[in-house]
Order: sequence, then C-alpha cells, then structure tokens
Amino acid sequence: MEMVNLTSGFVLLGFSDFHYNHAALFSTILGIYTLTWTANLLLLTSIKVSPHLHTPMYFFLGNLSAVDISFSTVTVPKLLSCILYGRTSISFLGCFLQMFFFLFFGTTESFILAAMAFDRYLAICNPLRYSLLMSDKVLGMLTSNCYLAASLHSLLHTYMLSHLTYCKHRLIPHFFCDVTPLIKLSCSSTKLAELLIYTEGSIAGNIPFLFILISYVLITRAIVKMKNSSRRSKAFSSCSSHLMVICLFYGTDIFIYFRPPSDYSSQYDRLVSMAYTIITPMLNPFIYSLRNQDVKQALKKLKKNVSHN
Repeated sequence: MEMVNLTSGFVLLGFSDFHYNHAALFSTILGIYTLTWTANLLLLTSIKVSPHLHTPMYFFLGNLSAVDISFSTVTVPKLLSCILYGRTSISFLGCFLQMFFFLFFGTTESFILAAMAFDRYLAICNPLRYSLLMSDKVLGMLTSNCYLAASLHSLLHTYMLSHLTYCKHRLIPHFFCDVTPLIKLSCSSTKLAELLIYTEGSIAGNIPFLFILISYVLITRAIVKMKNSSRRSKAFSSCSSHLMVICLFYGTDIFIYFRPPSDYSSQYDRLVSMAYTIITPMLNPFIYSLRNQDVKQALKKLKKNVSHN
C-alpha cells in the first residue's frame, strides 16, 4: 500500500460532488469574506482609537475580532479555490498547518468567550472591586493563557494526526483539513487519536462552556436581585451581545463535534462547517456594533475623523 509522504499530500474534495451555481456561491462567499475583514477591522480600529473603549471588555472584544479574521482566513481561501477548480490539492505540511491554525483559532475563540464571561461576572457581581480584580496584570494573564492553552491543544492533536499512516486513497471529503475526515482517511490504528479527541478534546471544549454557564447563572442571580430597574436593564444589556455570540459559536459547534461518530456525514459536515467558518466571524462584529451604544459612538467618531481627513 502506497503511503502519503511530505511531498504527495492530499486532495480536498470541496463541493465537487454537489450540484450548485459555482459563480453565485463564489461571489457570495467572497463577499462575506470581504465583509468579515472590513467589519472586524473597523471594530478593531474603533477600539484602538477610542480612549473610552480602553477597558477589559473591549480589549477581549478586540482579540475576538482579530481571531475571527484569522479563523476565516485559515479556511476561506482554500474553499474559494475548491469552488473554482473542484478538487484542490494540498501538501502534507500545508494540510496539517491548516488543521493546527484552524484548531488554534477556534479554541482561542472559545477561551476568549469564557474570559469575557468572567469579565462580565466581575463587573456585575463585584462592581466595587472590579478595577482591582481585573487589573492589567490579570487581563494580560487571562489573555495569554487563552492563547497558550489553545496552542497546546492544537499542537497535541496536530502532532497525533500527522503521525498516522495515510494510504494511497488520499481524497479528503471536505474543503479544509479537519480532524474527523483525516482520521477516517488513515489506514493505521486511530484508537489513540480518537481517545485523545474524546478525552482532552472534550475537556478543552467543555471547560470554557461550563465556565460560561456558571458565570451567567451567577450573573442572572445578581441581576434578579437588583432593585433598580434601570441598573438591571443596563446590566442585562452589557451581556446580551456576548450571549448572542456564544449561542452562535456553540450552536454550530455542537452540530459538528458533539454527536455520535455513527451520525457522521461528510456532506452535512461541509454545509454546517460553512456556517461557523464563514458566517459566524462575519456576524460577531455586527452583533456587538448594533447592540452596543459605546461601539456605535466610536464608529461614528471614526467615520467623522475619516471624512474630515
């Protein structure tokens, strides 16, 4: 049996087994990708140039925008290539680099969302001690730990899968190198890799979600106890955008990774993957911009400064 080596690589099936209008899909995805870059860069610039947005919440939001741009860039260019040319080749090294960064940015977003939940918890449940508890040192440690944990998680899975044996059949039924299609493509034992996914992978995915859940249980309890209705409304408003982003992120994530292996369908996975690799990074900045008065004001100020210049 012929093994895949560093030069032979893989072939991404993309959507070559689907019947669709190539020009329309290419134009739509390119438009969404352009909008993702534009919206997230605008949000990042607004946060940077507006002193009143130099707070922990917007620091995390800026990191989230940077991660969203990177996350979509890992997969969308290759997806556009698949739409244009059908099946697209990718080198062995390129495939595992893509998988590493896909896991890295996806996991980083999960941890940043958990850090943002912690920030909201401190701001609402401990307002008097907030500035002390969420100091620059704590903020730096939280953020760096998000990236460090995500890099270790991604490196572990990428290393494990890159050391599997891949045989002559090297067609990946996806538009990027993802974990499940690669495991199914291997002709060697994948028990250790699958065990790693179900143990470490589940821990890395579930801990941020549980942390968010506990944070919001405590936040909800604190909001309900507030006697001042305007204060209660303001507290809820500061959390609503974050909650919408969480639902969007974990909603699509659950459809892909939290289901039995027997339910695996390559066509289903490709369609759902388009939602969280393309749609979610585009929607996040709009959710925060449309529902946040501070961000709206910063964007208006940025627009005014640009028009004057």
